[in-house]
Amino acid sequence: MSNQKPSAPQGMRDFGPDEMVRRNYIFNTIRKVYEKYGYVQIETPAMEKLETLTGKYGEEGDRLIFKVLNSGDYLKDLKEANIDYDSKKGTKLISEKALKYDLTVPFARFVVQYHNDLKFPFKRYQIQPVWRADRPQKGRYREFYQCDADVVGSDSLINEIEFVQIYNEVLNGLKLTPYIVKINHRKILSGFADVIGSQDKLISFTIALDKLDKIGKEKVLEELRNKEFSEDQLQKVSSILDITGSTKEKLSFLKTYFANSEVGLKGVEEIEKVFSISEELGIQNGSLELDLTLARGLDYYTGCIFEATIPGAGMGSISGGGRYDDLTGIFGMSGLSGVGISFGADRIYDILLAQNLFPEFNENKTEFLFLNFGEAEAMASLRIVHAMRTAGIRAALYPDPAKIKKQMGYANDTGAVNVCTIGGDELANGTLGIKNMSTGEQETLSVEEFKKRYL
Repeated sequence: MSNQKPSAPQGMRDFGPDEMVRRNYIFNTIRKVYEKYGYVQIETPAMEKLETLTGKYGEEGDRLIFKVLNSGDYLKDLKEANIDYDSKKGTKLISEKALKYDLTVPFARFVVQYHNDLKFPFKRYQIQPVWRADRPQKGRYREFYQCDADVVGSDSLINEIEFVQIYNEVLNGLKLTPYIVKINHRKILSGFADVIGSQDKLISFTIALDKLDKIGKEKVLEELRNKEFSEDQLQKVSSILDITGSTKEKLSFLKTYFANSEVGLKGVEEIEKVFSISEELGIQNGSLELDLTLARGLDYYTGCIFEATIPGAGMGSISGGGRYDDLTGIFGMSGLSGVGISFGADRIYDILLAQNLFPEFNENKTEFLFLNFGEAEAMASLRIVHAMRTAGIRAALYPDPAKIKKQMGYANDTGAVNVCTIGGDELANGTLGIKNMSTGEQETLSVEEFKKRYL
């Protein structure tokens, strides 16, 4: 038998009762807003076919997909094919399934699979874990929860505008303020590629640009240089990275800058509308910013892209998303546009905890804990406990007639609100004692008085 100390795999965590109450507070806050905006809940499996996931997240994303080994003798096919076990071909032979990398691609598969049963536009939300074979670090886990909302079957920018409102309601509801929602448009990035003369390298450009906050301007330019961007192109990229000013000033600049880029001007037109209407509807305790370097590295985005951050939290983005015009096309159903956002519950949890923003919770505290003095007394207590539970009150009987000191210690440790006692004298007199554990106040009531007050 191994003497190794038991632990969860690196980058994955257990959650105790107190943590679960806090996490459910986050989930419920987000869920209520999603449902208010007409989103309905679905779930998809933890695993998808490997072919469903690969090729949807870019080369770097594909490397972070957790593959699941086939059952049985998974090396048999490798031996017969005489393929090196760690080659791409070998992976396909030993692994047909993978843990889902995000919720969006499985959702696209779901839409195509069940499209005859769905009413479009279809608005769904999911709150489920996803897995990435990433290097664990602060705010980055290998298993984490995403809280997604997507609408498919509509090209309307009203959906993007509603997501700005959803950000506003969720982040204010969690008291994560002031917040910043950064917005850009993939057509603006495509316009930059037009001007630079690198439309054939658009993906390389956006992947590098997406790392600006992490590695800085010079490293981004160096990465593009390694991707065979010319010095003239790099100079134009550098000038893009230096664009400053208010949203209005940036949009005005882009209208001139994209004079010869139809796709760039289309992006400016759409994002200008999103800003204009969102500001008219109002944004509380936060700001909406046009970030021309925001790229969101996932290959499937085609329109507006979003990222939400909490300044000073020492954490990356807590939410992201965007428009995808043909994600379902990869599953054989083209022309179905969608847009969605996803909140990272784990990063939100870490920020709320660090900034002491969680409210006081009583959900996991027993309101009335009855002490156990023996079989007859316990039965009398259990009848009252049963009546209280039937009335929806959190009540419990300590299961064993242990020493009173031990039972009171348990009441303290578990945060019981009140402790009730039915000992021999109380049993004979038809009374019970009640002690408020916060104030120390005690009183004796008849069982009938107790029931009238609390039931």
